[in-house]
Amino acid sequence: MSASPTLPMRSWLFAPGDSEKKMGKAAASTADIALFDLEDSVAPENKAAARAMVAEQIAASTGRARLWVRINPVSTAACIADLAAIIPSQPGGVFLPKAEGAADISRLHHYLTALEAANGIPQGRTLIAALVTETAAAMFRTGEYAGDYPGRERLAAMSWGAEDLSAVLGASEQRGADGEYAHTYEMARSLCLIGASAAGIAAIETVQPEFRDLEALEKRARNVRAAGFRGMLAIHPAQVDPINAAFTPSAQELAHARAIVQAFADHPGAGVVALDGAMLDRPHLALAQRLLAEAKEK
Repeated sequence: MSASPTLPMRSWLFAPGDSEKKMGKAAASTADIALFDLEDSVAPENKAAARAMVAEQIAASTGRARLWVRINPVSTAACIADLAAIIPSQPGGVFLPKAEGAADISRLHHYLTALEAANGIPQGRTLIAALVTETAAAMFRTGEYAGDYPGRERLAAMSWGAEDLSAVLGASEQRGADGEYAHTYEMARSLCLIGASAAGIAAIETVQPEFRDLEALEKRARNVRAAGFRGMLAIHPAQVDPINAAFTPSAQELAHARAIVQAFADHPGAGVVALDGAMLDRPHLALAQRLLAEAKEK
């Protein structure tokens, strides 16, 4: 079974792990998850100091379940150093970049299991989210996360990214003149969504670098939510509230979902019911029930 965290996962706000000020702002923000970064936003020569700063920030905080850390790839020695430094402070989870399938989740799970045992932390408490499209090989393995493997129970979310993938591909552009992603990156987004759905976990949309364009951000967030995503990564505190708003069902949506559930309850055993001039079948009921269940997490 996959992890079923009770925390909402609408907004994930990155903060560089070598900036005490920015981590403090992220922790104090309205983001569902504050994501302290030890990977791309920290230069190699600063990583040791950043690990100590991240561990101290988490240890001094309340609500640690919403404080996560993006570690370095599991294939690197930096990953071990990251985990050894931060796990004793008990973050809510770790965000694994450049994941290339279930084997990487299992490898990380074994590291976490050993460190939890060494630090008196209940086994399995530390959850995992994975960036699953950042290498060419990763694109072929997004379906593996739904399988049966050690560590499966820790996996709570999957996200995707275009920057690292474009670097691997040697692509100079990710998006066209209209601002929309090119086909390769739309495919990455789709593979993430489908893989997460198969695994029964949350699919999280990637960042929008243009952090000042909040109107475009909210429009994109609403579009990907309609497609099935459960949240979105943020790189600036100003992006958090628009993302939270976009991924929070409106009163009208909730009322319509309740009406669908009630319509089927009024006709036990029916495969199709009529509501507001439309014929609705069982998939509509499943979507309504899911929406109402997710609303309770917010």
